[in-house]
Amino acid sequence: MMSSSYILLADDNATDAELTIRALQIGQVAQPVVWVQDGEAALDYMFRNGAYAQRSPGNPCLMLLDLHMPKIDGLDVLAQIKADPKVRSTPIVIMSSSDQETDVLRSYELHANSYIVKPVDFRKFTEQVSKLGQYWTNVNRIGNG
Repeated sequence: MMSSSYILLADDNATDAELTIRALQIGQVAQPVVWVQDGEAALDYMFRNGAYAQRSPGNPCLMLLDLHMPKIDGLDVLAQIKADPKVRSTPIVIMSSSDQETDVLRSYELHANSYIVKPVDFRKFTEQVSKLGQYWTNVNRIGNG
């Protein structure tokens, strides 16, 4: 499935989502951001189900995924996406406040492309998200097949 030029952000915390979007703008990441607020919506979006059944074809060029979300947690979202050939090539970066080794290891076991711990300091958070967005949207190349 072809990749589209937008970022999918899955985070239940509205403040964190707003800060992430702002940090991407500060970092001059040009891709628009689609925000979903829980794991179920993230899966519906990726698999074009429910409220997203009519969305345009194509996968995001990057998914930023929080781990601890309602309905379906981030690890389950990650596992389901990486298990499906139609969407598994979408790069998924875990952005979590958790720095527990078990979360990090499990994320990589489920084929996360990267894992970052959200810094508490806004300046550091902005810098980290800006660099992350620039790398995954401007430097990294993903296949369209």
